Parts: sequence; C-alpha cells; structure tokens
Amino acid sequence: MTQDTVDLLVVGGGINGTGIARDAAGRGLKVLLAEQRDLASATSSASTKLIHGGLRYLEHYEFRLVREALSEREVLLESAPHIIWPLRFILPHEKSLRPAWMIRIGLFLYDHLGGRKRLPASKRVDLRTGPLQSGLKAEYQIGFAYSDCWVNDARLVALNALDARERGVEVLTRSPVLSAKREGKGWIVEIGGDAMIGNQPRLVRARALVNATGPWAGSFIDQQIGGKRDGQLRLVKGSHIIVPRLYQGEHAFILQNEDRRIVFTIPYEGHFTLVGTTDVAYEGDPAGVKISPEEVDYLCNVVNRHFKHHVTAADVVWNYAGVRPLFDTDGSESASAISRDYVLDLEDGEGGAVLLNVFGGKITTYRRLAEHALQKLQPFFPQAGGDWTAKAHLPGGDIANADFTSFEAGLAQRFTWLPSEMRHRLARAYGTRIDRIIGTALSLDGLGTHFGGDLYESEVRYLIDQEWARSADDVLWRRSKLGLHLPVEAQDRLRAWFAAN
Repeated sequence: MTQDTVDLLVVGGGINGTGIARDAAGRGLKVLLAEQRDLASATSSASTKLIHGGLRYLEHYEFRLVREALSEREVLLESAPHIIWPLRFILPHEKSLRPAWMIRIGLFLYDHLGGRKRLPASKRVDLRTGPLQSGLKAEYQIGFAYSDCWVNDARLVALNALDARERGVEVLTRSPVLSAKREGKGWIVEIGGDAMIGNQPRLVRARALVNATGPWAGSFIDQQIGGKRDGQLRLVKGSHIIVPRLYQGEHAFILQNEDRRIVFTIPYEGHFTLVGTTDVAYEGDPAGVKISPEEVDYLCNVVNRHFKHHVTAADVVWNYAGVRPLFDTDGSESASAISRDYVLDLEDGEGGAVLLNVFGGKITTYRRLAEHALQKLQPFFPQAGGDWTAKAHLPGGDIANADFTSFEAGLAQRFTWLPSEMRHRLARAYGTRIDRIIGTALSLDGLGTHFGGDLYESEVRYLIDQEWARSADDVLWRRSKLGLHLPVEAQDRLRAWFAAN
C-alpha cells in the first residue's frame, strides 16, 4: 500500500472541507482532501441556497454571526458573480406575530451591521397592487423589502474543490477515511479507494488532520479516530419542497409562521418555486435523511396561509432534505433556536499530532470559517502564508466588474448559434470557463452527443474531466439541476452513456 506525506489532510468534501483545502493550498501547504461520496453530496447541496446574514438570528442576539455573514455577501458576490447574485426579499407584515416597529429596527440593523455597498437598502412596500402582490392573499397589505443573495450551493463546493486542485490539492472523491491514528508528530490515515476509477486504498501521513465531515463529525471522532464525541453537537434536519411556480417576478418571500419560524419561497430554475425550510431534531445516519409527510404538509400549510393559490403534497415535483450539524452552546430546546455559528476545536495531541474539528457553520460564512481554521493551524505551520481568499475569484468568476449582465451580452454576440436559455444556463454555471465547454464548436452539432434538452456531451465530459462527476446523478442533481428539466428518456440516455464509458 502506497504512503504519501502531506502537511494537511482534510476529511470532508462539503463547503467547509473544500474551503479549508483551498485556503491552505493558497498559503503554500501540501494538502489532500478525502470525501467518502461525491462532492456536496450531503448538507452542502441541501441548503436553502442563500448567501444571507440571517435576519431572524437578530432575535437571538447573534450579532457577531450576523455581522460576519452580512460582510461576506459582497465578498462572495465579487468572487463568483456567475453562481451568486442579488435577490430581493419581501416580508409581508403580520401584526399578530411581530410589530412593524420591531421589523423596522431589525432591518435597520441588517442594513448597517455588515457594511453594505452593492445591495440596495431595505424599505417599506405596498403589497396591494403591482408585482410585489404576486398572488398573496388580500389581507397582506404592507410589507418590507430587503436584499440578500442567491447561490448555487453545490456548484460553490465544486468550484472551491476545483480551485484547490489547481493550487496543488489532491482531491479524492468516493474515498472514505477508514482509520486515523496518531503516530509520532502526525497522523497515519488509511483511505479507501474509489472503485469507480480503479483507485486502490492508500496510507497518508499528515502533520495535521481536519475533521470537516459535517453531520458525521461526531461519528468520525468515535469510529475513525477512536476518540470521544462532543455531547454539544446536535443534528437538525432541514427539508425543502419544489412546486410549480407560485407567482411571477424574481423576488423571494420570507413568510412568518404562527410558530414564529420563517419559511422562504424563492424563484427556482425558471419554472419552479423553492419552499423551505423546516427545523426538526434528527437521529440516525445522515446519509439516510428524507423529508417526512409531516414536513411536506407543514411547508404547504405555510404557503396556503399566505397565497391565494393553494398547494398540496400532490403538487410537489421534487424535494430534498439535509442534516445540519449544529453546536448547541446553551442547551436550546427548540431546534430552530440553536446557533448557526461555528466552533473550531483544536487538539494538539501527544507528540504534536494536530486535530482540528469543525462543528456547525453555514454556507454564507464558509470562507471566513476557512480563514479562522488556518489561523488556528498557523502555529504548526510557520511557513504558511497569510489570509488571501477575500480578493480571489473562484473558477469562472473573473467577470469584469462582477457584471454578469454585460458578460452574458458578450456571449450572445460571440455564440449567436447557442439558444438563449442554454447560453444563460451555461453562463450561470461556468462563467468565463464556458469556453472550455464550447471549445471549437460552431454549432450545436459540434458539442457531441445530444442527450436531450440543452445537455450535450461536451459539458458532460468537462464535468468528468474537471469536476469529479462519476455518474448521471452527479451531473443531473449536483453539478446542475437538469434532473428537474430533462424528460425521463433523456436521463436514461445519460445513464446509458455513463455505463458505456
């Protein structure tokens, strides 16, 4: 069995793991990342897909978390304007839940805590007429508008992994860590091989180990390391449903429910509305998480309480659920009240074998979490460089002035033969790297096998060669959401193609 030596071995191919690996590589460290399944195959592709400060966290006085998250919105928007863009949110006012003065104070803080520059300020709006009414029931007459950002969460993970690899990180998917033992001044880690591409198991010697396994963080300590799980780590399930589009317009709604939780309705994939999320305590293997009928009913009921057009479980075209690993610092009884802040637990074991456990966190603050992780590890790697990611683009994000509209207009002039919807989807997914998919093609025929819709062989091969796609589901549900758009026959053709290749 071969043995390699690295400075840092990161376990977990979600947003925190790929973010830490990328940051470490940019500081000059030799890094290996191991993921047991596909990139973003769990929590990091099951979010509400928002880069946001967390307006409701103000009620729990989490000002540090909100400030950090708000300041990150525009940093991330600048780094990847193809997969992140501004989104306007409308909060219909319900007198029985929160008084208007409280909402205005909260939005004032929200506007000013994070140093907002690009995004427009909040304001009171009239919901009785015009596009903001958007099918709401007549009882909702006034509301409040504010701004956050939307993100393609699974692609954010893939782009961090891609940038990490281009900076020297070896990224192993479908390669579970089987065991990790302290030996001398480091770790000996056994990693399973990816049978899909014929990789064999291997041993890796690492100076430091990062446990970024998300909802598996506790079981990884128990089973792979042989340590003791921290009792404050709690698993919370969040579920979402996708229904046919509920209203016109590109704005989202933030709906207040009678249990004082909030639910978002967000324009999704052109033809749909994303509704979520729930907060339910979870026990069991995170890999088996599924939405429950009760959660579907809960989300439908929130929609029906606010909109004229009612939805039922029969209207749900797709759903997904994920498990959030939250660090409970104060013994909260309510799952929704547990902090979304992160905790970095550093263990400097006997002989100098370093372990950094990552608990909690949210997708918005992943970059700052990675910075803080490397700052904690700095004493063990004095040769490492300083912070650098705040001004760095993610792959495809080097769009002039972060102006996606002008960028897409330029593509329309260059690729006149590309259908507009296909061009828009490719531009949003790949940004300036769209040329690597188009190649020398001068027509759709030049893109290779046509699977259906606007999916062609050149894109699939790019995802295999550059983004670790190994199956049709990797392409249809994580690197894209084409599973919502392609007919069954097209998806079957893609699966047959993967089987033959």
